[in-house]
Amino acid sequence: MEIRLNENKEIVKKIKEGLKNKGGYCPCRLEKTEDTKCMCKEFREQIEDPNFEGYCHCMLYYKSK
Repeated sequence: MEIRLNENKEIVKKIKEGLKNKGGYCPCRLEKTEDTKCMCKEFREQIEDPNFEGYCHCMLYYKSK
């Protein structure tokens, strides 16, 4: 298993700016809860699934098998 940043540097730049503006919370989510703090609960749960391969909701991270 490997987790890496999206290869598209423009997406990474925009998401990191959004994270900075929202205090570390996912810029793609309206609510600011512990579940939406980057790395969000949704992606942490996807990481635990050995069969999951893909991007997190905001496309910042990618998990490969």
